[in-house]
This record gives sequence, structure tokens and C-alpha cells, in this order.
Amino acid sequence: MARPDKYVGIDKEVNGGMTTIGKIIRDAWVFGLIEESETCEGWNFAGVDSLLDKVNKEWDKYGCLVSQLPPELFEKHQRIHDKAIAEARAAGWSGEVETEDED
Repeated sequence: MARPDKYVGIDKEVNGGMTTIGKIIRDAWVFGLIEESETCEGWNFAGVDSLLDKVNKEWDKYGCLVSQLPPELFEKHQRIHDKAIAEARAAGWSGEVETEDED
């Protein structure tokens, strides 16, 4: 099976969007790099890589730590990520895939 050349969109992702690309998109929402309604459906992967670069530059400003975000961004981060986790869990995601190599 050939690798797709376009992203499916965070709303159509496996594991309720709890993937690397899903995290990039949610963080881009937090930092206002894209609108929260933007799912990135149809984006090519070069576009996703470019978004990752922008997200990383924003995180660098805060030492890559959620706890270092200013209050407004911290609250936005919590709202966006808490909602995503709740929705993913409701869809059957448990988080075990992300931690199974931490034994």
C-alpha cells in the first residue's frame, strides 16, 4: 500500500488524532498559527513539516514547557488538549501506544 501524499485531517485521524501530526496541529491552534477550525485536511506533508517548524519556534520561546506558557496560552493549551484527550478516549484511545516502550 502506497503512503498517502496528502494528510487526512485531524478529525479523520486514527486514535482520535492522538498522533504526532495531531499534536502539531493542536499546538498550532494554541499558538494561533492556524485557526482552530483548520483540520489540515488535504495538506501535503511539506506543509505539515513547515507548520512543525513554526510550532517548534513558538515552543522554543517557552523552553518547550507548558508550565512556562503565559496564562492565556496555558489556558488555551489546557482547553484544546484536554478536549482532544477526552474525545480520543471516548473513541477508544487509551494512550498505551505512546507509553508501551517505557517499561
